Amino acid sequence: QVRVVESGGGLVQAGDSLRVSCAVSGRPLSRYAMGWFRQAPGKEREFVASITRSSSSTKYGDSVKGRFAISRDNAKNTVYLQMNSLKPEDTAIYYCAAAITPLETLVVVAATDYTYWGQGTQVTVSS
Repeated sequence: QVRVVESGGGLVQAGDSLRVSCAVSGRPLSRYAMGWFRQAPGKEREFVASITRSSSSTKYGDSVKGRFAISRDNAKNTVYLQMNSLKPEDTAIYYCAAAITPLETLVVVAATDYTYWGQGTQVTVSS
């Protein structure tokens, strides 16, 4: 059974940086394309970022492009989301997810294509 656990959320001020982490256990991280999504109160879940199994490619949602960076360390079974220049509108629960894919270079964007999800970590940005 694959387990996904996020950590590193917290309360920060606008303009600050924060890095959240996602630990995957049960199977080697290298088997999965990984993604981050977020959901703010009263809003639908939003795609944030994704990365291929081999780290060869990444993709970002329009609202975070240029400010956020996704990375992974397959040896540590951990995925990271570095968030810079945070804004109050970035406030949300951030979810990490793993997608089963045989292709090392496939970027997975659709939430429905992700199989394993974590419980989320709260990120709050004050103005």
